[in-house]
Amino acid sequence: MKRILLPAGGAILATGLLAAGLASTANADDTLAKEDLAKTSAQAAEVINFWTKSDNAALKKATAFNPDALEVQKISSGGGYSADTKPGSTAPIGEEKKTTAKVQNVNLPKTIGKVFFEYRDGSLYWCSGTSIQSQYRNLVATAGHCVYDIAANAEVVSRWVFVPGYYQGRAPWGIYVGKQAFTHYDFDVYEDFDRDYAFVTVYDGIGGVVNKSTKVTPSEYKAHVAKGGDGYVKQTPITDKEFAAGYEKYGESGPYKSASADPTVESVAKPKDVTDANIAAYKLGKGPTTGVQLTAVEVTESVYAAAAKTGYENGSQYKSLSDEIAISKEEYEKLKADKGDGKFLGKIRAEVANGAESAWFKQQFYVQKWIRTTENVKYWVEDYYVLEHSVKSVGRLGDNVGGQGFAWNQPTGKYVRTFGYPFGPHLDGNKPFTGVTPKWCYGKTAKNVLRIPSKKVEEQVSLKCTVTAGYDGAPFLYKYSNSKRLGYVNGVTSLIADTDNNKRYDTITSPYFDGETAAIYKAASASWSGKLIP
Repeated sequence: MKRILLPAGGAILATGLLAAGLASTANADDTLAKEDLAKTSAQAAEVINFWTKSDNAALKKATAFNPDALEVQKISSGGGYSADTKPGSTAPIGEEKKTTAKVQNVNLPKTIGKVFFEYRDGSLYWCSGTSIQSQYRNLVATAGHCVYDIAANAEVVSRWVFVPGYYQGRAPWGIYVGKQAFTHYDFDVYEDFDRDYAFVTVYDGIGGVVNKSTKVTPSEYKAHVAKGGDGYVKQTPITDKEFAAGYEKYGESGPYKSASADPTVESVAKPKDVTDANIAAYKLGKGPTTGVQLTAVEVTESVYAAAAKTGYENGSQYKSLSDEIAISKEEYEKLKADKGDGKFLGKIRAEVANGAESAWFKQQFYVQKWIRTTENVKYWVEDYYVLEHSVKSVGRLGDNVGGQGFAWNQPTGKYVRTFGYPFGPHLDGNKPFTGVTPKWCYGKTAKNVLRIPSKKVEEQVSLKCTVTAGYDGAPFLYKYSNSKRLGYVNGVTSLIADTDNNKRYDTITSPYFDGETAAIYKAASASWSGKLIP
């Protein structure tokens, strides 16, 4: 059994990520290594929240993981493979009755999808994977480097999820959070790419994710936001009578607000009888000096900063209107456009967490202005909303999309079909794939082993296929039935190589699935994960 250390460089790595990892452990025979991903339901809930908030913004932002795309040099082939045990297989989930119907088109399996993850620098990536048969119908097969960050001493990556059938931010069969990863000890510890595979158990899927808004009181809103919750403030125009009634009931700190609707209004001097006791009445236009009212005029931040901070003079700061408040994403986008057109004088900002916008705010600035009550004044009431995620369980992965079978110690030189999501460019810069829809390759695997010294590869299986980065983790399906859309996982895409030095990728590789692979798969396939929502 090899004990090697893998240097950087070489072929494209087929990559993905997992949730915060713990120290790995190995069996006494140095074959099995396993890592906790989202070990608790609370950790898994945080992962779901991260990927789904703001209408799945993080899923849409992710791109195919593509490390240094260096041309693979000195690729060679060797002798044939020697099986370490007898050949074996496990049947797929959802085996259908045999049919004699001839199908001309290639039918894509429901089992394939993308695995998403967060990298150490906060970047969001994906690669390919598939649902695979297991005792609890909760298992995903992908490349080992789609789970373990080899640049960080093979620690697991963060926030790993599987989305079967993913399409432009949509998760038709739900999102499945990884609970535990199983791989070969040699890959986990020695970064041996001849063992570049992983089997990941997942919790039951989550679907129907929406942002539920609930109207609350100002105090409840402030308490929710203070604890880090999401929310926004909606402003609704009201009449002067509605404002007067609301202001009289709730006072200065209440949700009833007013401001001059026209900044060119004629102003008057501050009445001499203004006191702290009657200033509230003057804001309603009911002060001792009949016909005079104190209102507010919106100004720029610089004008506001230069204004007097105390007193009731014209031009002094109107503090009760000038605090920053949370708003909805829709209002933020509108104000962003208005500000670009010079129609909005205030400030807006978006709060970014883990590479995605998570909350939005605005701040407007007002100074005091004494006006005559004949002047048009704008009145509004503020309604406060808190945002919460509302989700439902969609059940087990295998029950929803089925699961491919598993095969080991099979002969090479046999036909296989692969499915994945290519996206990255070729070495010459050409980029023929969008990564939006899955692509496939079909052909016979090479009978002889593939050797890539730059990646310390001594015995990988190879297949002619012109895909690019993003296809990493895509399954090699042996005996694939086009009518049933099921076959046997007999490999996963590990490296993507240019074998003829023409700057175009033409070959994909996979570890050879042997008896040790079968032992790791069987341990993973017998591991229970459970539900996130009862």
